[in-house]
Amino acid sequence: MRLVVFMLCLMSLLASALSRKVLVILDNPVIKETHSLFLAQLAATGAATDIKIAEDHTIALKKYGAYLYTDLVLLAPTVEEIGDGLTAESVVEFIDDGGNVFIAAGPETGDVIRDIASEVGIELDETGTTVIDHLNFDKKDSGLHNLVVSEPANLIKSKHIVGSTDKPVLYRGLGMVTDPSNPLALGILSASSSGYSHNPDQPIQDYPHAVGKNTLLVAGLQARNNARVVITGSVEMLSDAFYTSKVEVGGKAGVEAGNAELVASVLSWCFKEAGVIRIDQLKHHMVGSSEAPAFYTVKEECLFSLQISELVNGAWVPFTATDVQMEFVRIDPFVRQTMASNNGLMTAQFKIPDVYGVFKFKIDYARIGLTRLATSVQVSVHPLRHNQYERFIASAFPYYASAFSMMGGVFLFALVFLHNKEETKPKSE
Repeated sequence: MRLVVFMLCLMSLLASALSRKVLVILDNPVIKETHSLFLAQLAATGAATDIKIAEDHTIALKKYGAYLYTDLVLLAPTVEEIGDGLTAESVVEFIDDGGNVFIAAGPETGDVIRDIASEVGIELDETGTTVIDHLNFDKKDSGLHNLVVSEPANLIKSKHIVGSTDKPVLYRGLGMVTDPSNPLALGILSASSSGYSHNPDQPIQDYPHAVGKNTLLVAGLQARNNARVVITGSVEMLSDAFYTSKVEVGGKAGVEAGNAELVASVLSWCFKEAGVIRIDQLKHHMVGSSEAPAFYTVKEECLFSLQISELVNGAWVPFTATDVQMEFVRIDPFVRQTMASNNGLMTAQFKIPDVYGVFKFKIDYARIGLTRLATSVQVSVHPLRHNQYERFIASAFPYYASAFSMMGGVFLFALVFLHNKEETKPKSE
């Protein structure tokens, strides 16, 4: 009985360890009231949510070398310190170890948020600046034209990140740009071509930090370890007022703002509830067989197969794609082939190249919005055995013909020479 109780306790501990836990850090307690709909969206993800104020000295991501949370949400743009030990370095370390982070900045963003953003390849504009658009601003704007409206056309082309919303987004906050040398940084939502980032109370004397569609409102990053980071330059964008607001631009009838839909999709992607794929099964064998051989021989027909699943609404379903490629590599790829897809089963059939050595079946599938799949299987390729070579080689037929023609010529010459006798004359002549 004690053993059963011990096993049940162990299973419960493992289940709790595997469940998702989100740490939410707020600027002040008022945000609980002004951003209640956003906090409700966090709770709807199914994760255990732990909400703390930035001044709380008990805030910690790690204890005894183990992380207490799987995800981190920072709604504290103005703070200069978070708790006693939560620094930009510890948040970056959390990302390096696979944690996901969602950050909301604002016009008065502190150094902690700026340092984190800089580390992931996203640069925030200076304090006091906002995104300004003199053509696409909401009717409720105070005259500074910084209550901007961004259309769905300015969203990144990835349904895994932004879903399928077709509503305009209301925004008031900082402009951002991504580091061009960082290929992992993503521009999720940009301003219109007429937007720019500047302090609305000062005249423009220098070129703005960001202009046109280079001005990002929401940016993200998917690290090489598949950790995800999302940064928005507007904490107001997540407020109840913006969630329930009507967007009115240029005298057109008001339409519902798409903030809630967009943020729900981005949160789902950030916390790896969308855009997650995995390899369930990988096989390789010769055509006509079902088991992987100890080695392959040159010119054999090989069949490589891959079973891929995608996480959709909490369930794993077959992943359908027509652009998954496999490579057969020995230093450089000798074979690169797009795999045929059939309900999540990817297959590729090819002939082993006429080169022996140590090869790898290699998969490196990286698409915007999806977790990266990278795997390889090493195999050896042997040359033909002495009894596997062809008896007659087609390219040598001319040489065969010349040899047999010489033999025939010699035979005819010998036949003529041996059977030809000159007439002998008598001695009298």
